[in-house]
Amino acid sequence: MSVNAYIYVRPGMVNMLRQFTRQKELCRAGVTRFATAFLTLERMHLQKQNLRKMSISKDWIESKWAKEAAGKKVAKIIMTLRFWSSIVHILKIYGPLVRVLRLVDGERKPAMGYIYEAMDRAKETIMKAFKEKEEKYKEVFEIIDARWECQLHRPLHAAGHYLNPEYFYSYTDSNICGEVVNGLFETMERLVSSAAEQDKITTQLSIYRKAEGLFGRNVAIRHRRALSPAEWWECYGANTPELQKFAIKVLSLTCSASGCERNWSVFEQVCNKYKCLILLVCYFYK
Repeated sequence: MSVNAYIYVRPGMVNMLRQFTRQKELCRAGVTRFATAFLTLERMHLQKQNLRKMSISKDWIESKWAKEAAGKKVAKIIMTLRFWSSIVHILKIYGPLVRVLRLVDGERKPAMGYIYEAMDRAKETIMKAFKEKEEKYKEVFEIIDARWECQLHRPLHAAGHYLNPEYFYSYTDSNICGEVVNGLFETMERLVSSAAEQDKITTQLSIYRKAEGLFGRNVAIRHRRALSPAEWWECYGANTPELQKFAIKVLSLTCSASGCERNWSVFEQVCNKYKCLILLVCYFYK
């Protein structure tokens, strides 16, 4: 924030930056944009060498900004190795999480059948990024799990995971998580009021699990990944009409990451007395 704020309130500094970055901008925090802090750090990481070249260049040394206390502070930050290693550390953690939240808020396809698996893969990616050294990500995982449980994790997500053929048929009956099965039945009890229809769905689940009928046809197998889960059920669920109706209802539901966006917004980390000033600066220099 110090580097960004110092550069972007000085038009001359912005011009100097663009000379060294070949007209590439550093993303700046915006009121309505999500993950701006992450995007800014990612862009700064990509422009690391250019920023460092700028801070030791003749143009910078001879400028009036190099003589200012704030300018000296910014140059020191840019030349500090710990600053850049901290950025790499942050990107390793937040990169996979931002991809999950982009999936949740995406408009290309309903995300209900993908969230559960995406979160597990994000955590695996973080573990691999730190070479599975638990001390480096243990505290981060505790924060992730706390947010996941209170904001994103719902029985609907578990049901969507179970009903997504892309993931379901990659497992065996022995390693399907009990939490996923419990979420499926809890969702069914909430969305299907008729006990008789619940019984029919439960019976038809066996056909889905064993990939019998239309579910076992070669074209259905090929389309497990090619089609969205809801489209797949619409095409190949005719032998199990009650289960088909229930699956399409679950998998067609939309998702939102607005709660996480509010929590992760960079403006939530700024003291209230500075918010109005920052908003004004963003307005006049955007």
